[in-house]
Amino acid sequence: MSEFIISEEALRRNAELLQRVAHASGVHILLALKAFATTGCFPVLRSYTAGCCASGLYEALLGAHEMGGHVAVYSPAYAEGDLDRLAEIANHIDFNSLTQWERFAARCMAYPRVQSGELQFGLRVNPAFSTGETPLYDPCRPGSRLGIDITLLPETLPVGISGLHIHTLCEQGAQDLIDTFRVLEKRCASLLRDPSLRYLNLGGGHWITQPGYEVKKLVEFLYGLRERYNNVEIYLEPGEAWSIHTGVLRAQVLDVFESMGFHHVILDISVSAHTPDVLEMPYRPDVFLTEKTGASSSSLKASMPAVCLPGESYYRAGQAGDTDYTYRIGGISCLAGDVLGDYSFPRKLMVGDILMLDDMAHYTIVKTTHFNGVKHPGISLLTLDGRLTPLRCFGFKDFKNCLG
Repeated sequence: MSEFIISEEALRRNAELLQRVAHASGVHILLALKAFATTGCFPVLRSYTAGCCASGLYEALLGAHEMGGHVAVYSPAYAEGDLDRLAEIANHIDFNSLTQWERFAARCMAYPRVQSGELQFGLRVNPAFSTGETPLYDPCRPGSRLGIDITLLPETLPVGISGLHIHTLCEQGAQDLIDTFRVLEKRCASLLRDPSLRYLNLGGGHWITQPGYEVKKLVEFLYGLRERYNNVEIYLEPGEAWSIHTGVLRAQVLDVFESMGFHHVILDISVSAHTPDVLEMPYRPDVFLTEKTGASSSSLKASMPAVCLPGESYYRAGQAGDTDYTYRIGGISCLAGDVLGDYSFPRKLMVGDILMLDDMAHYTIVKTTHFNGVKHPGISLLTLDGRLTPLRCFGFKDFKNCLG
């Protein structure tokens, strides 16, 4: 059966780098639960992160109860009941519009944890400065509903507001953050110097653990920021950076056949249900054919997935036409577009072969669905001592219960 496998070693490698950045720069780095929320891995990450950022009540409850530490919350809007519950567990609650803050300001200021200083409120700002390339993930694209239009901000912070929040990046580098903050400083100078300002949240999308990221440049920028605004606590909330290159999705070949001029492979997973960003972003994931060590594998390439199991070798599939064996890999759902892509292999694929979809921890497990009643992959952790420890198995009851 299909299975997500997460490497504890890889998780710790990412976490150690993020912790070094936090210590060197003096900022607080949170885990964005919208990207990675596998609670069975929280014990691995707990000692490295300052806490979590949440996109609403349920993520906030998960972070507060399962991870601990600082809980920062931002949502495009809040319902009254949710806001009351968030006020009991959150440390920062950031508002998306001035109208929502004006509606709830009096209510918020009456919360006991505000009086004790445990809870503060902020505003998310849209600096109207795009640096990304994918409109679906660009909070600053024309007509965006995320954040307050920078031209509509007052000259001083509203009473009760002590934080500013920007989130404009997606899989981007240090220079993109620097360029964005320069825009904020130019247009919001008075707010950044407001004596009521206590924290800056620089959002997520920082690809800190991706090879080639300019870590030194980021640290120098953040350190300089703290010197300029020395009474302000600074937070980053990356998601992907914690879990990139830490997980795979193993899938089994159920059928191989020819149709419409293509050689097709059907896996026991659904691309749309279990790897949705492949279709949404879109992007082409690396795929590895697994072979038992000692099997005839003279053409195996020296390329490795994020998770390698003892006793296995791996071949990284190529582009269509690279070899004599090209297949269109598809999922098991009835959606016509449930297709991973065209890949070439060193040999014919057969029923029972195991293919490994690489880098399938971030924005994958959190976005899976039970669409079409396809069996949901289990989740396991490969521990430092080489043991494969099941974290979660899914069955018919999970499918039934999610439908009411």
